[in-house]
Amino acid sequence: MIRKAKPVYAGLAVVWCLIVLWQMLEHRRVTAAAQSALINRSEDITATLGLVIRSQRRFGGIVSQERLESALKEMVRAGEMTSVALLNAAGEVVVSAGAPIDFEQKGVMATGERWDSRSVALVNLVDLGASVTREGETNRPTIVMPRREPGSSPPDERERSRSVSGTNDPIVSSGDPAGGTNAFPPGRWERGGPRGGRPPRMSEEEYKELRERRGLHGLAIVMSTDAFLEARRQDLWMRGVIACFASLSALGLGLAWRNIAKSSELQMRLVRASEMNAHLKEMNIAAAGLAHETRNPLNIIRGLAQMISKQTEAAPEVRTRSRDIIDETDRVTAQLNEFINYSRPREVRRAPLALGAIMGEVVRALNYDVDEKRIRVEVVDEQLTIEADEQLLRQALFNLLLNAVQAVDPGGEIQIVARRIGPGEACLEVRDNGPGVAPEHRADIFKPYFTTHQKGTGLGLAVVQQIVLAHGWEVECQSNQPRGALFRISHLLPVSKPAGNAA
Repeated sequence: MIRKAKPVYAGLAVVWCLIVLWQMLEHRRVTAAAQSALINRSEDITATLGLVIRSQRRFGGIVSQERLESALKEMVRAGEMTSVALLNAAGEVVVSAGAPIDFEQKGVMATGERWDSRSVALVNLVDLGASVTREGETNRPTIVMPRREPGSSPPDERERSRSVSGTNDPIVSSGDPAGGTNAFPPGRWERGGPRGGRPPRMSEEEYKELRERRGLHGLAIVMSTDAFLEARRQDLWMRGVIACFASLSALGLGLAWRNIAKSSELQMRLVRASEMNAHLKEMNIAAAGLAHETRNPLNIIRGLAQMISKQTEAAPEVRTRSRDIIDETDRVTAQLNEFINYSRPREVRRAPLALGAIMGEVVRALNYDVDEKRIRVEVVDEQLTIEADEQLLRQALFNLLLNAVQAVDPGGEIQIVARRIGPGEACLEVRDNGPGVAPEHRADIFKPYFTTHQKGTGLGLAVVQQIVLAHGWEVECQSNQPRGALFRISHLLPVSKPAGNAA
């Protein structure tokens, strides 16, 4: 089962890893899609801003800074676009709206894109100054005329008294609300002005410098990433929930398979144990029958040996051998009786029993052995009444007391104690001051045919354990201080109603 379980666990682990990896890849894909959507949104804003700039171009590409700033401020919205700046060819800010952009800190001029915790800065290097004419697209830039400070004269006021192209027509103002910053004659810049849209009376070097400083070339915007972060957080939460469910499913399947494997293994063990138990019962019945049938020939042999030993005309050696045969047949018969008693099924018939009466009868049954070794037996009874099978309890107590009598030396002491150890529990103890049981033998002393006595059969304590387990009690062997052994039967259930005559 363990070998079969390893591939199942490995398969579940592989499936779990694949699900987790799939969710990670999906989260990365969703994050990349959200980033692309944010960048596409910035490109749409760039296109919209280009249309706004072209709609405000006048007289050869001149745009009022005030009008452009007003349009940019309307485009700046909290939670979407927080800053915008129009750049010249050198990357310098010509006009801006919203929070100032720190290009050095953002590092966008070198990379074109920089993400931080709450926003993303983007530079779209698009030509915002080209315009379409009949001849096709030209390189004419969009120039932002700076705002005139209060009290200062327009930069082109001195040109109003000059003529254009050798005529005496004055240069008229375009009527721009910026205070005359676009004071160039209407129509002449486009029709008769110098190549490239240079204003009249302005040198090529001045016009080139103006284009470099005030000509629009690029766009830098700072977009808020709140929506992007919220989408990523929700997707991460959803992927995490899926991964948790996958983990719980894999763990549940693993535990279910483990329980199934254990249940199957236990069922196989139960079947084998049942078969073994049935076989042992058959062997037990056969062995008990064999032992029972063996006692009859032994009784015949014993009777014949007794007859020979009583004949006066028999030789002394023959009479001695006959007595040896009698002793051996008695020993074998005792072992057979113990074996038959051990192999007999234990059917418990519970009834209220007075422990004091049972202990007194067992002591009287062993009076001959006790008197022969001059053993002092003390019975301590708290007038307890328990529920037990009378015959089985007598046999268990008889075997324990006989084991103590065989263990102690002549003149030894044995104590039988029945006492309460709790409100609903009592115990029965047999103590002696014999040599005791070695600690390494205490776990084996209740096994069949294990004995430390030369004349013991090794089945007396095994029968005691059978009877104790049949009643649901426990028996253990401990050291009796300062010397000897202590056998305790615990978990006896006392009853309040006293029993009658237990004899």
